[in-house]
Amino acid sequence: MSNFVMNITKPIDAGSLANLNQKKGIVLTGENVSILNTSYYKKKDAASLQNNGVEGDGQKNIQTGSTSKSESVNIKHITLPSLTKKVSKGQKVPINFSSKKIKVNFGWNVNNPACDVDVSAFLLSGSGKVVGDDYFVFYGQKSSPEKSVLFKNVETANVLEVFDIDTGILNPSVAKIVFVMTINDALENSLNFSMLKDAYIQIVDSVNNTELASFLVEEYYNNINSMMMGEIYLHNGAWKFNAIGNGVNKDLAGLCEFYGVAVE
Repeated sequence: MSNFVMNITKPIDAGSLANLNQKKGIVLTGENVSILNTSYYKKKDAASLQNNGVEGDGQKNIQTGSTSKSESVNIKHITLPSLTKKVSKGQKVPINFSSKKIKVNFGWNVNNPACDVDVSAFLLSGSGKVVGDDYFVFYGQKSSPEKSVLFKNVETANVLEVFDIDTGILNPSVAKIVFVMTINDALENSLNFSMLKDAYIQIVDSVNNTELASFLVEEYYNNINSMMMGEIYLHNGAWKFNAIGNGVNKDLAGLCEFYGVAVE
């Protein structure tokens, strides 16, 4: 695991917005740039805009909100699914799926209702950095450019957020996809992972809906607010899963900087 510089947060200035707006996805402006600057994001309103507010070539304007979490966040309690192929922290296993498509499911419960949790995917080259600024998929940018990775907020009894992945159309420059779990506004509001429980990642075959691998977090520390849950990566032409389970004291903007998304 790499050593992380703690508490790195830098606002995105006007000069760097062009880098994030150069292709399809969320259009970051001076008004909504707080999506990455850790201001609270009203996912419910954004979902409505995603469904109804299409402009131009398909790009969608997403707005941020200023209301408090207690007014806007509906806390969903999940029941853990049957994790039939659970692996331990640090374990690497092959994932043999019947087609080129998989689902990556996530769920968690919170002890503190102020914790607004989300997952993000960073599509990395062999250098460990994103292939491009738009190869960062999260609630504010729900698709990679070629639509090989799609984010969904599902909120079922067992699953809260999902990535649908089609490796058949994945950019060949992508060598691995890292999945991270973050707590929104954690640095500002002194929130941390000791306020969570039942956090898991589950890799599922999209065709027959069978589990390929899963990891359940067992360590919840009060000095971290983001968790590298796991990664899928190519090894000798085959896909494998690595249960990372390492936490850092970084917000989403700090993780973007670490993985090479343009944040200045």
